[in-house]
Amino acid sequence: MNKTALLIVDMVKDFTDPEGLVYYPQNREVLPKIRKVLDKCREHGCLIVFLQHCNRKDKPDRRIASMRPNCLEGTSGIEIDPMLPVDEKKDYVIRKRRYSGFFGTDLDLVLRENHIENLIIVGTKTNCCIRATVTDAFYLDYNGIVVSDCVATNSETVQQVHLEDVKKYLGQVMDSEELFGKLEAGEL
Repeated sequence: MNKTALLIVDMVKDFTDPEGLVYYPQNREVLPKIRKVLDKCREHGCLIVFLQHCNRKDKPDRRIASMRPNCLEGTSGIEIDPMLPVDEKKDYVIRKRRYSGFFGTDLDLVLRENHIENLIIVGTKTNCCIRATVTDAFYLDYNGIVVSDCVATNSETVQQVHLEDVKKYLGQVMDSEELFGKLEAGEL
């Protein structure tokens, strides 16, 4: 049984589509690389989990009240980018309202039910949702692996600082080619 899951964090249209409410070009740039990682993980039998940021429309949320509206339920902004196809029979799509994919969701339960130990983490934003998810993965004793060329934020300096912190304190950081080598060698 494969003990590795791929977490695709918040690659939804509001973040990835030029018409999205909080679009960053960096998110569009990493999509083809994330697609390659998705295909390779499927090839190797990894569990696939899409984390989908989704805010309730017209309902109170102190956190989002101070931000630009985005990822509102009932809008196309919460749809997973079509470059990353979801296999409805095998993949999980887990909605979240906070930065961490673990906070207030059943992600940990899904991973434990599937005997997962290793989490390959890709998506957006490195300094918020990626960082929070890998931090909680560390606290929950998962082996977190952030794929450096498959995560994005809107500042290269911020990107590098957070990847360095993850590598130093919370898990592993590697590029997609190194990841593919580990998958091929059966190390994940």
